[in-house]
This record gives sequence, C-alpha cells and structure tokens, in this order.
Amino acid sequence: MKSDLNIRKRKFIFFLAPAILLFMVLTSATPPQTNATPPPQAYQIRTIVIDAGHGGRDSGAKGSRSLEKNIALDVALKLGKELERQLPGVRVMFTRRTDEFIDLYKRIRMANAAKADIFISIHCNSAPGGSSRGTETIVSGSHRLGEQTAAIRENASLLLEENYKENYQGFDPKDPESYIIFSLMKNQYREKSIKLANLMQQEYVKSGRVSRGILEQGLAVLAEAGMPAVLTEIGFMNNRTEEAFMLSDEGQEQIVQNLVAAISAFKKSVER
Repeated sequence: MKSDLNIRKRKFIFFLAPAILLFMVLTSATPPQTNATPPPQAYQIRTIVIDAGHGGRDSGAKGSRSLEKNIALDVALKLGKELERQLPGVRVMFTRRTDEFIDLYKRIRMANAAKADIFISIHCNSAPGGSSRGTETIVSGSHRLGEQTAAIRENASLLLEENYKENYQGFDPKDPESYIIFSLMKNQYREKSIKLANLMQQEYVKSGRVSRGILEQGLAVLAEAGMPAVLTEIGFMNNRTEEAFMLSDEGQEQIVQNLVAAISAFKKSVER
C-alpha cells in the first residue's frame, strides 16, 4: 500500500510541476502597458522653403549693372533645383519664382503654413564706399540700437507694403527703438538657426570667400519663423568684383554648392 501511495504522489508531482512552473512564469511577466507613451519621432528635414529677397517694385540693392532682386532669384531657383537633385525626398518650395513683390510677413507665413523644416532667404549686401566684400548670414535675435544699419536697410521693404503697421504690430522700420518688438519675440529655433548659419559661413570660406560672420538682427522676414531660419548675404552689390562674381554662372554655381553642402551637413547633424 505504501509503495502504491508513493507512486501516485510521484505521478501527481510529475504532471503538476510543469503547470505550476508555467503559472509562475505567466504571473511574473510584466503586464502590457496599454497607456504607454509612444517614443518621439526623430526630427527630420522634409520641407525647405527658399526665399529670393525683394522682387517686383522692390529692387533691393543696386550694382553697376544689376539689381539684387534678380541675382537673388537666380541663385534661389538654382539652389532649389540642386537641393532636389542632391537630397531626394526633400520637398523644396519657393516664396517667389518670378519678379514679383511679396510682403515680408507673408513669406515666413508661407513657410509656417507648409510646416517647413528650414527657411533660407537669399540676399545681396551693400555698403558705402564699394570696397566691402564677403558673406554674412543673419539669424533672428536681439541686438544693440547702435547696430541697426543693416537691419533697417533690409526692413525698408516694409514701407512698400500696405498697412504695414497693422501687419507688424505697430513696428516702424525707420525707428531704431521700434526694433525692440523683434528682440522680444521668442525664437525657440535660435540654436539650430545659428548652427545652420555657421555651416554656411564655413562653406563660403572653403571656397575662398571672406566671412563677415554670423549676425543676430531683428529682421521682419525671420521674426515669426517656426523653424530654423536664416538670411544669407552672398556678396556686395556695390563691389564691382563681387557683383561680377554673383552675376556669373560660375559664381552662382559656387554659391549654390556652398549652400547645398551646408544644408546637407545640417540635415545629417540634426537627424542623428
């Protein structure tokens, strides 16, 4: 009898043990997280808006044989074409493709509406004397009242707009003290804008251009940007040598390649 009882106990344990083990595994497993927050999506550059400065009745700076608005448009269109070739999958948009005047606030709002990831405004510089040369890239930011000359020149386009004081909350581009309105605007993309600007200046230098650095100014075209945004001055219109360079196919091709290389490097760095 005792041996039969032991046999029955061993059979019970033999069949029950696996069931107990399975129960322990299942009950110790972590329950599914039904309310878990999904991981954030990686930041990617999908849309780039290119703005050719000035246009239409706003000619911008004048050279000895050309106008800023025309050079800016030529470079902008070539830049867009090259970006589409070198960065497949990235959508390129333009604030203008022809010689037309567009209000400054509408340009950046086009980019905001398109949920753009980069905004680049192409301009040519100008300075008294005709000897200044080189490139500089500007980001939106605060600055001292005594350093408003360039910003006032670029923002002068506002005077050609109807109801500009309503569109820019009472801002007067002729009054240096009025620039505090842009200094107070929060720019959460300042760090990325400076990074992009720095890469552009580095590429200009690699091609032998003179770098005048990165500036922070209260520019209307950048003030409301909801993405990294820069305005790059590709050369001086009233310097005959630089004007000839910006007018030439070779010069425009070099500028375009500088900007494409900078944008590509920026894209790689932020998408890591």
